[in-house]
Amino acid sequence: MSSGGSSSGDIFDVKKLRRLIELMNEHDLGEVDLRDGDVRVRLRKKGEVAAVEARPAMAAPAPVAAAPAAPTAAAAAAPKEDNLIVIKSPMVGTFFAASSPENPPFAKVGDRIGPESTVCIIEAMKVFNEIPAECSGQIAAVLVKNGDPVEYGQPLFKVDPK
Repeated sequence: MSSGGSSSGDIFDVKKLRRLIELMNEHDLGEVDLRDGDVRVRLRKKGEVAAVEARPAMAAPAPVAAAPAAPTAAAAAAPKEDNLIVIKSPMVGTFFAASSPENPPFAKVGDRIGPESTVCIIEAMKVFNEIPAECSGQIAAVLVKNGDPVEYGQPLFKVDPK
């Protein structure tokens, strides 16, 4: 988003930001991410309010490779991939497998979970969000490592619903 229309040279052109928020509402968008040179503006809805984040643009992080799960007895009898449910990240942030480094992970391969089970925490903008499974079954794979950055929609877990 260019600051050319702003007389102060500030990257925040309130009229442009308001128009972007209107367009987000009109088209039911949850997030808009714009870049112009070294300037990046990201608008993201939180509930009914759109939050604004602007900062110098950085190179996009390399895609996070899926970490293979440690071989266990549950992995030995791995279910077919077709039947697995994927739990995806509902937001951009940092993945944490446990509430603190001293605590065990919320969910690991072989664990049985229900829809209300917390499977991880994603920290976004200094807010720690507990992520529920929203499905039932057995964890078949954990696809990210503790402390990894995650993107919206990125697969986090694979769950065998049986």
